[in-house]
Amino acid sequence: MNPILLVECILVLVLILLFLRVPIGFALGVCATLGIFLFFAWPEGGDFNPAFAWPPTLNFLSHEPYGFLHSYPLTMVPLFIGLGHVANRCGFTGDLFGAIRVWLTRLPGNLAIASIFGCAGFSAITGSSVACASAMSRIAVPEMLRNGYRPSLATASVAAGGTLGSLIPPSLLFALYGIFTEQSIGKLFIAGIVPGLISVAGFVVVIVIWATLKPEAAPRTTQTFTREQKMKSLAALWPITLLFVVAVGGLYSGIFTPTEAAAISFVTAIGLGLVLRRIDLKGLLGAFRETALQTAMVFVIAIGAKMLVSLIALTGFTPYLLNLTEQADLSDVGIILSIVVLFLFLGMFLDSIGIILIAVPITAPLVETLGFDLIWFGVIVIKLLEIGLVTPPVGMNVFVIKGMMKNEVELSAIFKGVTWFLLSEFVVLTLLLLFPILSLWLPNSM
Repeated sequence: MNPILLVECILVLVLILLFLRVPIGFALGVCATLGIFLFFAWPEGGDFNPAFAWPPTLNFLSHEPYGFLHSYPLTMVPLFIGLGHVANRCGFTGDLFGAIRVWLTRLPGNLAIASIFGCAGFSAITGSSVACASAMSRIAVPEMLRNGYRPSLATASVAAGGTLGSLIPPSLLFALYGIFTEQSIGKLFIAGIVPGLISVAGFVVVIVIWATLKPEAAPRTTQTFTREQKMKSLAALWPITLLFVVAVGGLYSGIFTPTEAAAISFVTAIGLGLVLRRIDLKGLLGAFRETALQTAMVFVIAIGAKMLVSLIALTGFTPYLLNLTEQADLSDVGIILSIVVLFLFLGMFLDSIGIILIAVPITAPLVETLGFDLIWFGVIVIKLLEIGLVTPPVGMNVFVIKGMMKNEVELSAIFKGVTWFLLSEFVVLTLLLLFPILSLWLPNSM
């Protein structure tokens, strides 16, 4: 069987299984195993001989997953996930939301803006967008609804703000991208800072415009705060500030590797929670349990993706794709735009981790061959995955918030509100595509 045809059939089978809602890790692993078996059992120009395929297939299954997991950089994944769960249970995110709310009482839509900054702060100490959306939906959405905010604005601001967990370091998706493309994870983390801040600014502008054009969507608060209350709210931010300085400051200065930053930040968060009596043994065990479950989910998907990548490398599919691109005579810009459309399409149906592990191993070599910087491409990919988190019909953050709010808010209202923020996202994406320096300035200065 032609190896290229084999890979194409396997990729189609993966998509079919995913659309049938088969768990992505199992879909990738099963299809990769089937592909490896057929590659050896049915060589091109030869007869079908399944007996010949069993030894290499079993060897593949016994060595490939272990070889992938037995990797030092992967140890940062459970550490950053655990950091997020511990910080959430300690209430550090709530402190940030409360402080921003106190200081921005004069701005239209101040509670929605506070939720955006709260999401940005949560993102700065954890790498999960879904965890960010889940945590902030408990804190910010009920507060906005109590103050008369329209459900569409209250929920959409948290859904959009939650996507910042993918871009603002440390980011789980950046870590996976760096591992699969063999790029510096530290530089990828730092590369996300400026685009992340631009995204925050874009969301704030959207909220101000929305609240100005439709004042009934975000009633002005009459509550005032004294200078003493404002200073007290700022003083409460020192734990989350310390965690950010340890994680990001250590990376930028070169004091820590990403894995060391993850470990030190995780231990620091636990220490702060215990010393400040923000978390007890029961809460700590709960955070560890949540970390173990999420880590297992990520690793199952990553193992399946690594197996599929090995099949692609074995069959020479990547050189074939590069040759096909040259024959199509597309310009560099045309190829990049095609990749953007591909990621946007996949984002409508698949989750972020699945997309990055399926599509990046295929597209990254093509982008590198064209002479583009893979750090810049990583930022573009993560931005596209951000957009996918709030794009119908499978906007993961939207469904997370819907699940938290139950019957209080209609799903259609959340998607309708998110449309405002998608306009901002596409503006930021265009800026990042046109001006790579926005992504590369900080990592190049490290």
